[in-house]
Amino acid sequence: MSEPGGWWCTGPSWAGTEPGLGWYSPGRGERRRSALPVGKALAFALTGERRCLGVRRGARWTSCPYAAVIDAGVARDQCADCARLDRSRSVAADTMADDPRTYGVYLAYFGPGLLKVGITAAERGAARLVEQGAITYAWLGHGPLMAARRAEALLGSALDVRDRFGKAEKRAARAALPPVPERVAALAGLHEAARGLAGWPEALEPAAFAWTDHTEAFGLERIPGAGVGECTGPAAGDEIVGDVVAGVGADLYVRGVVAPGEGAAEVFAVDTRLLAGWVLRGATGGVTTAVVRAPKGGTEDAQGSLF
Repeated sequence: MSEPGGWWCTGPSWAGTEPGLGWYSPGRGERRRSALPVGKALAFALTGERRCLGVRRGARWTSCPYAAVIDAGVARDQCADCARLDRSRSVAADTMADDPRTYGVYLAYFGPGLLKVGITAAERGAARLVEQGAITYAWLGHGPLMAARRAEALLGSALDVRDRFGKAEKRAARAALPPVPERVAALAGLHEAARGLAGWPEALEPAAFAWTDHTEAFGLERIPGAGVGECTGPAAGDEIVGDVVAGVGADLYVRGVVAPGEGAAEVFAVDTRLLAGWVLRGATGGVTTAVVRAPKGGTEDAQGSLF
């Protein structure tokens, strides 16, 4: 991997309800985090090539042995070989059935019609919900991994509840969210229906309905209902400059000036997963030169000192 003493961005890094970016130094074996609170000024440029970040398991980080260059336009920050190794022992890939930890089954609301079921290690609390950008959520039950998996599958087959939504669906839903009581009612109805299903895993202890909403934590009221652009596939040499407006999951909303010819959005969303694998340096200009897709209906033309 080039620049062995440099710091490589590892993408979104939440601390409680505060968004940020993570960093890793292959030469030093260190990890750091930069907080990105509301109003924080950003001014960074992507340099060199986007490289595979290797495999992370708990506190251990193994660098990619091939220093592989990866596609700048995809969210995954691993090459095919490292991704294969990662999935060889992964809860998500069902290759870690012997995990002794307690798991929580949750119901998450992302917008009208966007209700999902998922599982997360109980020791992580609500971190997974924050990372996904769940607007409102409730716990359904807690128990062993396989019991949690069975409950997740049961909701999928019996109630047609999905286990994931794409970035575009989530972003679109944020532009027209109903009031909190409507979100809670949708979750409550699903929670009740789920608990009434035959085949509920005996080892899964049900949780009474109780909801949490992230409107304030994410700063949803600061995101314009319309007129939000999208920073697409930042490449080497691109600069992103502006002030943090809000953070929702992997999306960072930034207010800034966009280079002429690349759209006129004042606020645009940056998928911080696309920053993972880049070395970021201080920007030299005062405008965002990365391609920003204009809002629908518009015209589409188009460490330290970094923050």
